[in-house]
Amino acid sequence: MLFNSHIFMLLFLPLLLAGWYFLNWKKKFQLAQGYLIGMSLWFYAYANLQYLWLLLFSCLIGWLLSCLPEKIFSEKGKKVLTGVGCVFHLGLLGYFKYSNFFLENLNTVFHTDFPMLQILLPVGISFYTFQQLAYLIDRCRGDAPRDSFFDYLTFMVYFPQLLQGPILLRSEFMGQLKEPERRRFHAERFSEGIQFFVFGLAKKVLLADTLAKAVNYGYSNVSMLDSISALLLAVGYLTELYFDFSGYCDMAVGLGKMIGLEVAENFDAPFHSASVKEFWRRWHMTLGRFFTRYVYIPLGGNRRGKMRTLCNVMIVMLLSGLWHGAAWTFVLWGFLHGVGMIWDNLEHPHLPKKWMRQAATFAYVCMTFVFFRAESIAQGGDVLKSIVSLKWNGFVFQMASALDMTECYMITKALSMKLPGLLSWFWLGIFVVLIAICFRVLSGEKVSGVVALKRQKGYGRLYPVLLAVLFTWSMISMTGVSEYLYFSF
Repeated sequence: MLFNSHIFMLLFLPLLLAGWYFLNWKKKFQLAQGYLIGMSLWFYAYANLQYLWLLLFSCLIGWLLSCLPEKIFSEKGKKVLTGVGCVFHLGLLGYFKYSNFFLENLNTVFHTDFPMLQILLPVGISFYTFQQLAYLIDRCRGDAPRDSFFDYLTFMVYFPQLLQGPILLRSEFMGQLKEPERRRFHAERFSEGIQFFVFGLAKKVLLADTLAKAVNYGYSNVSMLDSISALLLAVGYLTELYFDFSGYCDMAVGLGKMIGLEVAENFDAPFHSASVKEFWRRWHMTLGRFFTRYVYIPLGGNRRGKMRTLCNVMIVMLLSGLWHGAAWTFVLWGFLHGVGMIWDNLEHPHLPKKWMRQAATFAYVCMTFVFFRAESIAQGGDVLKSIVSLKWNGFVFQMASALDMTECYMITKALSMKLPGLLSWFWLGIFVVLIAICFRVLSGEKVSGVVALKRQKGYGRLYPVLLAVLFTWSMISMTGVSEYLYFSF
């Protein structure tokens, strides 16, 4: 089930909130928690019924492993337990996500003919695998007490973060679960949750899904790109990805606030970054936190000399690329971000002004994400070559026309009848304005800052009207259910 679907907003969410608050109001706390688990499993099964068993099996084994640290007194034994847990969880992830990637490369290198496995990637497996690994490692380190299977399952299948994160830590969730105050309805917190949800929905439906039409058309016709269309394609995809994923995360944060069990924010104005290193402190923050705590620091972090530090940075970024997808394009994307972070770790005595560094960082990140979207390294290279080719063939008009927004139906109908020559210019103008709107949103505060600002200054009746308009517009625009880009990761 997707947040941006009618069944979620008109059936699932009302049932969830009504049952959750009613049972807690009756002080049936265990029953309310069981109800939350059941609804979360329904949420997952609706999207991926055939792999519901895998989620439950993974959680059962993960919990059983997490019960063992108290029975093991030696540090070596706990390290062995951590290794066993990593083999189990990463083994499941590797089988479902990387088997065909391995076989395909094996066939290419050794000219063999191993058949590809007919398996689908279970939705959310990359996220709940890392969340369970973090939990087990914290247990083996002595940083987390033992939890019942009931609480563990609640933590792992909690629906706002189940499919696409954020990747939560035990320390930021279990405490909330034990607070009676969290189970009571608070109008202010609930209202803030609605605001997060509506802004996230608008990001996804009105911005990301609209940009996706032009971006998909451009990547389907890479051979036709000229400099302008290739540049708009690169910028368009990065903004599409940001609004798609951050929109999902904003909705997840909003749902957490509505329920009372909050989840971590995943973005902090990443395009304000003046370096790639800063970008990763602001982009997909819970993934960066996972790699820092459970990979980078155990490898030695920055404690073993400059060269070792740079190697650790590159290892982390290569793993990050591979985590995102089983393809060499993602590995190259991770490598390029590793190069950017290594550059940032070197000493630069004369740095340009901040706005210049921000512009350079955005340009570099934008270039790397061309490979993130491309179907092959060659295709990504073709897009970049088109940008620097200084070629013009007018393809940008075709790409912009792919937007085909229903909101503009009457205008385009009139233009096609009276002034057909202006129609392509109209769509190009819409494309440019859309990207300009995206940049205006990107230049503002993150959603939590906007919500706090509106609450403090009290915009009177205008702010609720804005929310109502955004929600209604988003609902009307949801003619179909579009998956989130991170669904495939």
